[in-house]
Amino acid sequence: MAAGLDFGVDTGRLAVVRECSVLERMPKWLICVPLVVQWLWLSLRYGGTTVPSAANPHLTSGGLVGEGKLEYFRGMGPLARSVTADYCAVFNDGTATEDSLRHTMANGGLAFPVVAKPDLGLCGYGVRLLPDMAALLAYLVVFPRGETVVLQRYLPQEGEAGIFYARDPDTGKGRIIGLALRYFPRVTGDGRSTVAQLVAADVRARRIARSPRHECSVPPDSVPAAGQQVRLATIGSTRVGGLYRDGAALITPELVRAIDAIARDMPDFRFGRFDVRYQSLRELGAGRGFTIMEINGAGSEAIEAWDPDTGVVQGFRMVFAKQRLLFAIGAAQRKAGVRPIGLLALARLNRRQNRLVDRYPPSN
Repeated sequence: MAAGLDFGVDTGRLAVVRECSVLERMPKWLICVPLVVQWLWLSLRYGGTTVPSAANPHLTSGGLVGEGKLEYFRGMGPLARSVTADYCAVFNDGTATEDSLRHTMANGGLAFPVVAKPDLGLCGYGVRLLPDMAALLAYLVVFPRGETVVLQRYLPQEGEAGIFYARDPDTGKGRIIGLALRYFPRVTGDGRSTVAQLVAADVRARRIARSPRHECSVPPDSVPAAGQQVRLATIGSTRVGGLYRDGAALITPELVRAIDAIARDMPDFRFGRFDVRYQSLRELGAGRGFTIMEINGAGSEAIEAWDPDTGVVQGFRMVFAKQRLLFAIGAAQRKAGVRPIGLLALARLNRRQNRLVDRYPPSN
């Protein structure tokens, strides 16, 4: 493991060196400028702006945008399914009843609590932990009609990681090109301050109050005991104060073999990120003891670049390297006969997804 980093033993927690990275503090539009410039250059080099959509031909747009979570799950073979959290799908047509929902959940092997998430989503928008049937029915009332909700077994493990996988376009060898450890937003009590006061005093945690599409389920006027850590969200996105750390030191041959076997148990999956929960970093490094929550394709972000210990130049290098490899894989797939999506079709998918995100219930 990298020197100077305290990865802990079983909890997977990592001490915060700085509160926010430079990339986190930069406006999104400013971050996008160099990435768009590189994308355009790669488009000229490889002969098309949507070449990356050919990387995963069995997914809508290769997973760039507009694909559903169920697309990844339904194509899995027995090995990949065995390490994926149980789930079921609910099409929200307004006719669901308590009996029908219980039947659907039972068929999926689910019991409360469950995590509800939009089939078509991003960045944790619309993701809620639901403790009971009343909460599920209330969620469906405000969820967009005609869209699908994924219900998934709640994974209580504190450890969460994003494992970035790619299959070399020349050799066909699968490898892990990045690993991010994700930490949930939390505050530590002092025995005097309320949760609201602790959040207001924390540069990272206060993002929860600024996020209009997130509800903190912790009572704001509660007073945690001195030293008590209070988790503030079900999701670990940076938009609500989550922390990403570069876990490249955990990439071992054992983990590479495990992830490569899972990826090969999916139809022609060559590029993307596996988001997993784990109990122990030692088990994760050994390639076992983890459960897949969801998978992202060609549009996956190199979130390890948001580590507060990663400088802005190195962070951009990480993202640039990911985009170069994505284009190379897409070009190899195109050469093998895969047809990339059209630019207008991609724009329509992006517009639809963004419109839906604005209509989802708040995350928690």
